[in-house]
Amino acid sequence: MIVILMGVTASGKSTIAAELVRLTGWSFAEADDYHSPANKAKMHAGHPLNDADRAPWLASLHGVIVDWVNKGQNGIMTCSALKQAYRDVLTSGLPEKTCRFVLLEAPFGVLEERIRHRPGHYMNPDLLQSQIDTLEQPKDALRVKATGPPAEVAQNILDQLVPELKTPGAPLRR
Repeated sequence: MIVILMGVTASGKSTIAAELVRLTGWSFAEADDYHSPANKAKMHAGHPLNDADRAPWLASLHGVIVDWVNKGQNGIMTCSALKQAYRDVLTSGLPEKTCRFVLLEAPFGVLEERIRHRPGHYMNPDLLQSQIDTLEQPKDALRVKATGPPAEVAQNILDQLVPELKTPGAPLRR
């Protein structure tokens, strides 16, 4: 199984992913690491990315997922995955139930506060509202309130995924 933690900036994707990796030992990919220097500079300057900016980034992330699937590995990926089209690119050509999106949700004020206290990140805080406006609510994602302690949020995700992990084709391998 591939778990893709999605949501707007500062929703806790990286923090929750670190806890999930600690709990499972699964492979991990931080989507931010796959952005081009040009994309990072654009976001730092306060300009939202467009679909053309995101296309090579999403293709790279899809390649990571395909590699995990081909190796029979479980994985955890962080990716904003704001639009359904982006989620479709990430899962293109993969068997059904290979990937499970988990939407991390937090109130606007919590997101703003997290952004203010995130040292060294390239994301301009002014882009939060544009991400919220861009987010197309997923129909099939597990929705998780991401305001509690990270270890509890991660355990909540795993607890909700346990039935899926026990189904054929989605074994829990630590």
